Amino acid sequence: MIKVGIVGCSGYTAIEAIRLLLRHPHAQIVAATSRQADGSTISDMHPCLTGRLELIVEDLSPEQIAERCDVALCCLPHAASAPIVSRILDKGCKVIDLSADYRLSTPALYEKWYGEKHSDPGRLGQTPYGIPELFLDEIRGANLVANPGCYPTSAIVPLSPLMKEGLIEPKGIVVDAKSGLSGAGRTPKLGSLYAEVNESFSAYAVGTHRHQPEIIDIVGRFTGIAPGLVFTPHLVPMDRGILSTIYVRPKSHVTANQVRECLCEFYHGTHGFVRIVSHLPATKHVAMTNYCDITVRENDDWIILISVLDNLVKGASGAAVQCMNVLFERDQAEGLGA
Repeated sequence: MIKVGIVGCSGYTAIEAIRLLLRHPHAQIVAATSRQADGSTISDMHPCLTGRLELIVEDLSPEQIAERCDVALCCLPHAASAPIVSRILDKGCKVIDLSADYRLSTPALYEKWYGEKHSDPGRLGQTPYGIPELFLDEIRGANLVANPGCYPTSAIVPLSPLMKEGLIEPKGIVVDAKSGLSGAGRTPKLGSLYAEVNESFSAYAVGTHRHQPEIIDIVGRFTGIAPGLVFTPHLVPMDRGILSTIYVRPKSHVTANQVRECLCEFYHGTHGFVRIVSHLPATKHVAMTNYCDITVRENDDWIILISVLDNLVKGASGAAVQCMNVLFERDQAEGLGA
């Protein structure tokens, strides 16, 4: 049995990870931590867990977490995560970090986009990125995995094979993405209040969103070519889900059918969580699942890729459980309903 700790258990990614792990046949949640621990149970914090998990929420040290667990799923915000993660790792416990702290390749890139120095810079560029469909060999045997961002997953998954095979131009890519409100986290903010977002649709962080460099960095890491792209996120008044419409220019004489065949061939045999579909996918088609559905269309000189996923599952906690299964040599689908 894999003994799992949830570090920072109050947010949406934590509750989603718990929900998945409770149905995992070979995992047991043995610790749930919060700095606001007051002796209450996890079901007091998340009433949907009443009768399912009555674990006491504790304010454990990294060393106590490592002593109790085989793996920690760290659900803390960026910058708060790395100091905790490094101490857990030093005690021999594996970590899947759901923050952005270990995703980027260099300390300089992290400092540019997150505005502060990294507390554990030596692990940047050395930590596998948690998309097993792309980085399986690096994840196997690792002690630390950088769980992907939700928006980046929706773009990296369709773009990486096409750039690797040289089917699309690496410059002039447009990623037009929409997300539900849970992507903003559980902490109340003015921009995510019901009265602000209901019956509305808006762009945000235009040209400044931190997921843009993540997409460029990881696609470049996989293909050896950093794409030139514009990424614009939008907020949609729904609970969960991401739909990204990605506009690319095909190389000379490359057709939409060739693009589709490339994606089908690449993701065939990667456990089926990436599905290349003929219909226009919608967020409801993948809600509460670990699937990423992709379709291909063409319009004159453009190829249009439409990618959908659940931001809390394949875009966060589902990816973490999938990576955990790889780390412990389990079937990737365990706990994920596929």
